[in-house]
Amino acid sequence: MLDDNIKAQLQAYLEKVVQPIELVASLDDGEVSHEIRELIREIAALSDKVSAREDGRFERRPSFGVARVGEAPRIHFAGLPMGHEFTSLILALLQTGGHPPKAEPETLAQIHALEGEFRFETFVSLSCHNCPDVVQALNLMAVMNPGVSHVMIDGALFQDEVEKRQVMAVPNVFLNGQPFDQGRMELAGILAKIDPGASSRGAEAISAKEPFDVLVIGGGPAGSAAAIYAARKGIRTGIVAERFGGQVLDTLAIENLISVKETEGPKLAAALEEHVRHYDVDVMSQQTAVALVPPPKPGALAEVRLESGAVLKARSVILATGARWREMGVPGEKKFRAKGVAFCPHCDGPLFKGKRVAVIGGGNSGVEAAIDLAGIVSHVTLLEFAPELRADAVLQSKLASLPNVTTVRNAQTVEVTGTDRVDGLVYQNRVTGETSKLDLEGIFVQIGLMPNTAFLGNMLNVTRIGEIEVDPRGQTSAHGIFAAGDCTTVPYKQIIIAMGEGAKASLSAFDYLIRTSVPAGERSMIP
Repeated sequence: MLDDNIKAQLQAYLEKVVQPIELVASLDDGEVSHEIRELIREIAALSDKVSAREDGRFERRPSFGVARVGEAPRIHFAGLPMGHEFTSLILALLQTGGHPPKAEPETLAQIHALEGEFRFETFVSLSCHNCPDVVQALNLMAVMNPGVSHVMIDGALFQDEVEKRQVMAVPNVFLNGQPFDQGRMELAGILAKIDPGASSRGAEAISAKEPFDVLVIGGGPAGSAAAIYAARKGIRTGIVAERFGGQVLDTLAIENLISVKETEGPKLAAALEEHVRHYDVDVMSQQTAVALVPPPKPGALAEVRLESGAVLKARSVILATGARWREMGVPGEKKFRAKGVAFCPHCDGPLFKGKRVAVIGGGNSGVEAAIDLAGIVSHVTLLEFAPELRADAVLQSKLASLPNVTTVRNAQTVEVTGTDRVDGLVYQNRVTGETSKLDLEGIFVQIGLMPNTAFLGNMLNVTRIGEIEVDPRGQTSAHGIFAAGDCTTVPYKQIIIAMGEGAKASLSAFDYLIRTSVPAGERSMIP
């Protein structure tokens, strides 16, 4: 099951276990049960503080629980936690065994203080790179509070339950048997939903902060670079990040970040956050900006209002809010989002095993999605608006070689159909005007990105598609407001370009600060 290299690494990790733990398996006669049996026995053989037994009575089989000896498991893995979820298993072993988690003391105290019973279930796919963060957050809560339990469920293995509960996107979380949330979540966001008072307490603390010299909005490559460059100048720097990494979190293979031959999006996102926190940056995570008021004159303060109700002030602001998946904008799309309409083939593709799906978009992303899905689903129909596909030639050649892929050009999607979930798609031939109906169970939209700038209203000059207009220095149309990355008019939306633009905007903001006088009575950190 585990190769010698992984065993050696795991054995080193298990040396950090301080309290005896056991792996309790609930098995059947299937192949996955055989693999789970082999896995837990191999893990138990690596440490005298880990034991394994196979007399579990958990309702889902095959599965296994992780618990301290003498306690009932509060963490279960229904399925084989390999792939992206292997890290979730390692952390569950360490934290259950008494190794301290990497979380802020205030967060751990909030988990301890939760009252009531919280039975979480998370449906995942083992190819989903967003799922482990959710699994790990809920596992940590189960370790820290006896009233919390959590089970990771491999959706590809428990297809009957996926169908019954209409799980069509992952990660998909249920709490006490009822839908809780869907999509990428972090620990702070989960706690905010089950502890309503946390949001108001947090808003009060944020609003009480002194004005920043530089306030960065966004935690992707551009925002992270901007915060690091500002902090290195020794000025008061803050960063508001809904999630560190931004679109990077939705990216698997990254092979064009110069000097880094290859990496994955979640790894890069974690590295960005770690680098930012290395400096004296006030990090405000799980916060979303909803309004900006630029300074009325140079040297005055800008205001940024957050979704939580908090208000922050700053002498300069760098907007690095990135972009989101572009939607088709047709009837039925919003209604069936996460009910057959999806945007991440890597995450949600396994849920459509053996089914018929469509991919919208003939660029690199769309063709890559069709190629990946063709190995999972029964048939893929790729719809391209233009007369020809726009993907690289090597991708088009691979697509053409697949027997279960049909390509339709000059196709404009006009409606997504269904009752409680997607059952089809209607498209129009742009040449003949003829409409056609596809019967299918899933639609993967891959038609590019839209900038996250709607919250700006008319405060700044933006293009017709919402990109912030910037000059070569990253300066916007308002005093003291700069912008960088995918939310701007800078061409070529690439990670490395966003990083450079973030650094440039930060240097421009610093130059603005040292050239702008501070109103009487206010203190500046500028040397």
